Amino acid sequence: MTDDFFSNKKLLFDLWAPSYDWLFPSVFYRAVHKRLLQYVDLPEPANVLDIGCGTGRLLERLATQFPHLRATGLDLSANMLRLARQSNRHRPRLIYIEGKAESLPFADGQFNSVFSTISFLHYLEPKQVLNEIARVLSPGGRFYLVDITSNKEAEPQLLPISPRGIRLYSPNQRQLIGSSAGLLCLNHHYLLGPVLLTIFAKPPI
Repeated sequence: MTDDFFSNKKLLFDLWAPSYDWLFPSVFYRAVHKRLLQYVDLPEPANVLDIGCGTGRLLERLATQFPHLRATGLDLSANMLRLARQSNRHRPRLIYIEGKAESLPFADGQFNSVFSTISFLHYLEPKQVLNEIARVLSPGGRFYLVDITSNKEAEPQLLPISPRGIRLYSPNQRQLIGSSAGLLCLNHHYLLGPVLLTIFAKPPI
């Protein structure tokens, strides 16, 4: 993985940030988030991480639904994070920091739950990302992976629509990658068309 890859991705989302919440993705994500929240089960209180958080819309919705939640949003794009901070109605319960999913700047077992919504498809090293998620999850914690799925089983489906392309995974491929990181696949739920929620759990001690 090269620095050029991260620089190109960061530039893409930095440029996209000012209009991000006014374009089609905003309507699409709102519908996905609404369906996702039906399956979210959090302890009270909960400490949550959202990787690839963008402008922070999912965490805003989670913080509204779960009043005792504390959460951190992590994203590669400084401009996305700036917008997330400007619209943050739940300070100090929500904070936003810049960083990479491949090397999460958090302690082992720090979070009860981790979310990834339409961001996993961008990662060149999905196993490394899953290893990091498993590391920062507390025993018994859950990982909610929401992304467009694929029906190709031999290998991830590569779509060349961004720098280095995006990768779509079948339900079975998700399960195998999660298992390699020590995460148990609990179930799958289709949220909107090909958008699939896969819920993983870190085994209790």
